[in-house]
Amino acid sequence: MNDVTAPDATAPDANASMGATTDTTPDGLLPEGWELVVGLEVHVELQTTSKMWCGCSTDFGGDPNTNVCEVCTGQPGALPVVNAQAVKDAMLLGLALNGGIAPRCRFHRKNYFYPDLAKNYQISQYDVPLVHDGYLDVDVTLDDGTVETRRVGIERLHMEEDTGKSMHVGDTGRLHGADRSLIDYNRCGIPLLEVVSHPDIRDPETAQGYLRELQSVVIATGVSDARMEEGSMRCDANVSVRRYGEELGTRTEVKNLNSVRSLGRAVRYEAQRQVALLQDGGSIRMETRHWDESKGLTETLRVKESVTDYRYFPDPDLVEILSPVALVEAVRERLPELPAVTRARLVAAGVPRDQTAAIVTGGSLAWFDEAVAAGGSPTSVANWLAGDVVGQLAAANLSLADSGLTGAHLAELVALIDDGTLSTKMARQVLDGVIASGGTKAPAVVADEQGLKQVSDEGELREIVAGVVAANEATVVDIRGGNAKAIGALVGQVMKATKGQADPRKTNQLLQELIHG
Repeated sequence: MNDVTAPDATAPDANASMGATTDTTPDGLLPEGWELVVGLEVHVELQTTSKMWCGCSTDFGGDPNTNVCEVCTGQPGALPVVNAQAVKDAMLLGLALNGGIAPRCRFHRKNYFYPDLAKNYQISQYDVPLVHDGYLDVDVTLDDGTVETRRVGIERLHMEEDTGKSMHVGDTGRLHGADRSLIDYNRCGIPLLEVVSHPDIRDPETAQGYLRELQSVVIATGVSDARMEEGSMRCDANVSVRRYGEELGTRTEVKNLNSVRSLGRAVRYEAQRQVALLQDGGSIRMETRHWDESKGLTETLRVKESVTDYRYFPDPDLVEILSPVALVEAVRERLPELPAVTRARLVAAGVPRDQTAAIVTGGSLAWFDEAVAAGGSPTSVANWLAGDVVGQLAAANLSLADSGLTGAHLAELVALIDDGTLSTKMARQVLDGVIASGGTKAPAVVADEQGLKQVSDEGELREIVAGVVAANEATVVDIRGGNAKAIGALVGQVMKATKGQADPRKTNQLLQELIHG
């Protein structure tokens, strides 16, 4: 976001006591009469195969400084060329965020020195971004369990390049206390989108909801994997406080929040820190702060630059980007079903709201749709996807995409439960077997190999149940006398006799028939 307010150089750096408050807002966040104001800047790395200005690979996790060339390291005379696919992907995300596409825009040089930016300027966009005036509707669950939809305006989405990565060697892993620093330029020049919201957010929950929803939209469009833990999606929070009715207060920017949880905690802490400082007679300076997850507080990184410090000017090596109507409409045709529409569709199919959110946010929608198309019950498939599948993949340290598990596997697993072939416990074992095979074995095959089939043939099961009833006359008398819970002992004996493979439902039914007539 461009800075237009000069920093308050006289303000103290306050990480001291945040003071005691008595009368607070209903959510307990701030003292009575104070309002939190938050705007978010979210950086999204695009999944193009090559970088923004050159042909270097964008693969994550390579050896340091192997995916680099003269262009992305800023060598004299090297000229950048715009990645056309990156522009189209940026348009796609902009349209998904209800934004307008500028018919003509250009790139600027944002000048500042930092070791991970070899050419000492970042190619970005300034006065005319590619995308403008969008919005995102965010569902927030209130204390009473109801869901409220809040709209967060999006000021702009602009294109730029990512920087390299600094690696600080020492006990702390941070610049402070490091023995030395190393620079990996592999990330330098990767296409980056910055999504800048309006300061419409008034509580940590809405901030978290916005980030979750934006991540879901990014994943749905396919422009990025949006993996915050790998840095392909990063969030900065601009936080300020004010008394109700006053002008906007001086803001601080909390940098590089890498999870939804960290965002909520950082916004809450920073808001309370600012109010305590102002109540004690201090003032807020415009600065960049670091969120320390382990300590649960923010710390000063540097005094925030103003827009004039960056000395923006048009990049003389790059031509303007034109977005004719025909191109914009062609990109619009690529728009997928967006998360809000998907959630509504799943809820209409009977899937509980929390499972719907888990499926959409967790990236398992394609598996859900495939399983339902193959005949699986939507509620049963959702229950497995949001529950046992997630748990068992986590235990195996696998992602759904890498597991070999398919929607057809899930549909077959659910069918085996529904027709009585498998109990839920057996189905979990079968699921483990399918995952262990890398998806090469179908659930029915795993069940056959492991002998995991319920005894559900009524004639066979009736004979076993009758034997248990005959051998436990005292328990039967007890049940007939009104001790209904005692039937559990007989169920246990049937299970023992069938090595746990009796259908519990049919077992109970047959016991009731034989005991009560």
